[in-house]
Amino acid sequence: MEVLGNIIGSINHVLWSYVLIVMLIGLGGYFTFKTDFVQFRFFIEMFRTFSDKSDNKDAVSPFQAFCISAASRVGTGNLAGVALAISLGGPGAIFWMWIITLIGAASSFVESTIAQVYKVRDKKGYRGGPAYYMEKALNQRGMGILFSFLIIVAFGLVFNSVQANTITYAFEEAFGMGRFHTGIILTVFTGIVIFGGVHRVAKVSETIVPIMGIAYILVSLYVVVINFRHIPEMFSIILKGAFNMDGVVGGGLGAALMQGIKRGLFSNEAGMGSAPNAAAAASTSHPVKQGFIQTLGVFTATILICSATAFIILLSGKYGVQGVEGIKLTQLALASQVGQWAYTFIAVCILLFAFSSIVGNYYYGETNIEFIGESKEMLYIYRILVLGMVMFGAVAKVEVVWSLADLFMGSMAIINLIAITLLSKIAVVALKDYAQQKKEGKNPVFNVEVLDSTEGIECWDKDGEIQFEEEKAEEPVVSYT
Repeated sequence: MEVLGNIIGSINHVLWSYVLIVMLIGLGGYFTFKTDFVQFRFFIEMFRTFSDKSDNKDAVSPFQAFCISAASRVGTGNLAGVALAISLGGPGAIFWMWIITLIGAASSFVESTIAQVYKVRDKKGYRGGPAYYMEKALNQRGMGILFSFLIIVAFGLVFNSVQANTITYAFEEAFGMGRFHTGIILTVFTGIVIFGGVHRVAKVSETIVPIMGIAYILVSLYVVVINFRHIPEMFSIILKGAFNMDGVVGGGLGAALMQGIKRGLFSNEAGMGSAPNAAAAASTSHPVKQGFIQTLGVFTATILICSATAFIILLSGKYGVQGVEGIKLTQLALASQVGQWAYTFIAVCILLFAFSSIVGNYYYGETNIEFIGESKEMLYIYRILVLGMVMFGAVAKVEVVWSLADLFMGSMAIINLIAITLLSKIAVVALKDYAQQKKEGKNPVFNVEVLDSTEGIECWDKDGEIQFEEEKAEEPVVSYT
C-alpha cells in the first residue's frame, strides 16, 4: 500500500501541479469570455429556472436533477476536503478554491448545456452526459467508453470509498462506533437505495440535500456571528496565505494553489464531466435551463458549503493543531465554538451529505454502464461492486483513498475538458437563442434548427423537446373483399 501510494502521489503531482492547473483556469477563463460571463450575467435567472415544468411526469424534474448533482457535490469534499486543504495548503487554499469556482462555473454551464442537447431517451425519461456527446457530437465512441470507464471507477467505486471513509471516521470520533460496524450498516442502506433505481435516488437526494444544507449553513452563520470581530483578520489570513505573504500553516503559494484547485474541483465538479450526467436526465423546455441550474449547483457547493466549513475552522483557530486533519479537524473546530454536541452534529451532517453523495455517485456510474451496453447482468455486478467499495472505504486508510480519488478525478477532467472545448460553440449558440427569447418576453423553447448541425440530436425538434407518448397498439387492418 505504501509503494502504491507513492506511485499514485507522483502521478498526481504532475497531473495537478502542471496539467490541470493550466487546463482548468485557462479553459474556465476561455468559456467565461466566450459566454460573456454567463455565470454572473444570468445569476438571478438561475433561480427562476427551478419553476420550469415538464409534461413528462415520468422523467426527472429540473429540481431533482439539481439535487442529484448537488448530492454528489455536497459531501466529504465540503466538510473533510476543505479541512484537508487548509491542513496541507494553509488558509490561502480557500482563496484559490473560490477562484476556481468562479471561473469553473462557466465550464459547468457549457458541459451541462451540451449534455442536454445530446441526451437520449430512456425507458421512462432521459439519460446522457459526456460519453454520449463524445459519441454523438464528436463521433468518438472510443473516447466515450474511456470516459465511462473512468467515471464508473471514480464515482461509483473510488469516490464512494471516500464518502464511506469519512462517515466511519466521523462516527468513530463522535460515538466511538467501530468503523467495521458502521460500514456494515452503511452498506445495507446503500443497497436499499441503489437497487431501487434512478427515481429512488432522485427522491432520496431531493429530501436530504436541502434540509442538511440549510442546517449546516445556519450553524456556520452562528459561528461567524459570535466571532464577527475576527472576520477581517480571517480574510487577511486567507489573502496572505493565497499569495504567500505570511508564514502561515501550509507549504506556501504552490501548496495553497494546488490544494485549493484540487479540493475546489472535488467539491463543485465544474468541468469534470460528472454533473452533465444528472443535467441530461432532466426534462425541460430549453437546454440552457439545465446549464443554469447546474451552474448554480457549483456556487452552492463551494461558495456556500465549503466556505461555511472554512469559516468554522479559521475562526476557531484550530487549523494549526498537529495531527488533526480531515473531518476530525472540522469536528474539533466546531466543538470549540458551540460545545461537544458539535461532534454529533458533524457526524450526522457527514452521514447525510456523504450518503446522498454515494447514491448520486452511483447514478453517474449507472448511466455510463448503460452507455457501454444495456445489460442487466453488468448493472447488477456494478451494484455489488459499489457495495463492496463502500465497505472497503469504511475500513481503509484515508490517504490512499483520497489519492486514488484525485487520480481518477484528474483523468476524467482532462478528457471532458477536451470534448467541451471542441463543442463549446453549441452551448454559446443555445445561450444566445435563450437570451433572445427572454428579451422578447417568451418562456424559451429550444429550436434545434438554430444549430449548424442537428446530427446526433434525437430528443429535440424545432418546437422544443419531444415529449413521450404512451405506446398505442396498432388497430388490425381489415380487408373487405
